[in-house]
Amino acid sequence: MITIKKYAAIDIGSNAMRLLISNIVEQEGAPSQFNKSALIRVPIRLGQDAFTVGEISEENISRMIDAMNAFQLLMKVYKVEKYKACATSAMREAYNGKEVAATILEKTQIDIDIIDGKNEAAIIASSDLHTLLRTDQTYLYVDVGGGSSEFSLFSEGKMVASKSFKNGTVRLLNNMVNEVVWEEIEKWIKNITQDYDNIILIGSGGNINKIFKLSGKREDKPLSYVYLSAQYQYLSSLTYEQRVAELGLNTDRADVIIPATQIYLNAMKWSGARQIYVPKIGLADGIIKALYYGKI
Repeated sequence: MITIKKYAAIDIGSNAMRLLISNIVEQEGAPSQFNKSALIRVPIRLGQDAFTVGEISEENISRMIDAMNAFQLLMKVYKVEKYKACATSAMREAYNGKEVAATILEKTQIDIDIIDGKNEAAIIASSDLHTLLRTDQTYLYVDVGGGSSEFSLFSEGKMVASKSFKNGTVRLLNNMVNEVVWEEIEKWIKNITQDYDNIILIGSGGNINKIFKLSGKREDKPLSYVYLSAQYQYLSSLTYEQRVAELGLNTDRADVIIPATQIYLNAMKWSGARQIYVPKIGLADGIIKALYYGKI
């Protein structure tokens, strides 16, 4: 006898908003299974507002309300019984972020939790990450977003350290990340990894997922540093239009994919990692798991 529950997560990022709906299969004597039922992504680049002018524009507030109303209807159709909405870097830093959240609650009845970088990293760690971690291996988990990147070190199956940095793809596109931030990331990574050998990177985020998909590799196979570096050079050699027309990248992916790859490559270089695994996990997956297990 099995029981199926339907949970949803809304991830309001700096580059896009996502609705993930999952079926949770419960069976006596067996671990609960989390199966993705639907994933809807809406390319509202809030970070462009938040990081350049400091506030979310009226146009994007209107688009957010429309998206949230659509998400409400979809959750109703899918018969979602429980959900959680979390906003990250862009909403955190926009001076009207809390005001926008209050407006959305009034207009759509969706309550948005604006989380900090530490909570974001902890929620992501609630995802299926633990199933990938071998206790005899050390991993540096890197999640690259539009406004920030989260780095977490795992050894013997447990988190050793975690830190969030204001270095994301939308910031990089707008030349808002100075050398000091890069130096801080380099110093932190080198410090926490210096006592460990043979570190493997785990990458999450839409950009590394797309690069992995373009590689044609099986999900359980890693990408090498050499391959990722070659892809970075190749993508950089193409114009924005070529990335859209020839590689089939979404218009809001074709620009941010290059700075994202730069962050992963630097993380590999500074940690000494030669391989990066790319499981399809992220904040939305973590929200559903944390919600199910009562952690949020």
